[in-house]
Amino acid sequence: MSLLEKTISQIGDLDRISMEETQDRLNNLIKPPGSLGVLEELALQLSGIYGEPRPKIGKKAIIVMGGDHGVVQEGVSAFPSIVTTLMMPQFPNGVAGVSVLARHVGASVTAVDIGVASPIEHPGVLNRKVKPGTDNMAKGPAMTRDEAVRAVEVGIDIANEEIKKGAVVLGTGDMGIGNTTPSSALLAVFGGFTPEEVTGRGTGVNDEAQANKANIIRSAIEINKPDPNDPIDVLAKVGGLEIAGIAGTILAAAANRVPVVIDGFICSAGALVAARLAPKSVNFMIPSHCSAEQAHRIMLESIGLMPMLDMKMRLGEGTGAALAMNILDASIKILNEMATFKDIGM
Repeated sequence: MSLLEKTISQIGDLDRISMEETQDRLNNLIKPPGSLGVLEELALQLSGIYGEPRPKIGKKAIIVMGGDHGVVQEGVSAFPSIVTTLMMPQFPNGVAGVSVLARHVGASVTAVDIGVASPIEHPGVLNRKVKPGTDNMAKGPAMTRDEAVRAVEVGIDIANEEIKKGAVVLGTGDMGIGNTTPSSALLAVFGGFTPEEVTGRGTGVNDEAQANKANIIRSAIEINKPDPNDPIDVLAKVGGLEIAGIAGTILAAAANRVPVVIDGFICSAGALVAARLAPKSVNFMIPSHCSAEQAHRIMLESIGLMPMLDMKMRLGEGTGAALAMNILDASIKILNEMATFKDIGM
């Protein structure tokens, strides 16, 4: 049995007995039932994940997967691929957006080179390169099937390592110029949408470039003919290495009964792949925000997730996941620290 197969086989259900106890406490807190909305829903989900009626939040870790994309050759991005190489060291250097927000919420950041085109010589960036960027999906498959599986398994390995080091909450992050194009392509294939319905502006391209991007996605799908019933086939043909790594991170979190906070559009593409590989993994996903990318809400709905935040963000990196970790803390504090009616003599 492969690591991927073993991981999927270990993904179970939420602990309903624990959730019943948590729901009973939530119903008896000094407030109208359900009046704290998503905070209560989140506390209930965390109870089911941990199998603990009054869970506690401990060590948080955000994993940022970095990879480049051959499809950038088709003019789908406003920035060149070298930006990926330049950005990756900034995560461990502590000066990237996610690094700042991770410090704010007390989370560590692990940067992983899973498919950056150029070599990265920085001790803080983990070298788990499957290949130096995907191939141009407009001319053929982005990866081989074996490369796609290997990339997913890199994500599994990294997540398992973070959990072994004590992480009880994981967050997903991404870095890769051009990665909104494969993300949109994955959504088009899995959801049966037209390229126009799911193609946004990414890094801020103009109308003409956006139309070209949709046409490139259409061509890639027509040329590669990905099978929507075979998630690895779709991932290999029109996906990305960092998207595969994110999917693996999510699957490992679910297998270890650890909540995983999903960042924006690209991380949600990874979540979409994970959901197709292992539908039960959705129970362990916590959506952070709805990005400004055109089809992000559609993607979240396709997975069965509803975002907690809508702040017009579209940076990626795991910034939304970091912000949402504050809400996880808040939900657990409400559950554990708020008084019940019995406590106040009612």
